[in-house]
Amino acid sequence: MKKTEIIDSLDSMPDEFSADELIERILLLQKIDLGMQQVEDGTIFSEKEAEKRLEKWLK
Repeated sequence: MKKTEIIDSLDSMPDEFSADELIERILLLQKIDLGMQQVEDGTIFSEKEAEKRLEKWLK
């Protein structure tokens, strides 16, 4: 995560917000970054692959 992403996110928030709202926003940005990194690394599964891996629990 880059500091500029957090600053940009802060700029888009209303003038008044709670600490919880800020933390939620930062966590969302972190999860998006993680997902993007997983895509780049090729460590994600297609829907069909996920279904195949979860098949034993879904029955």
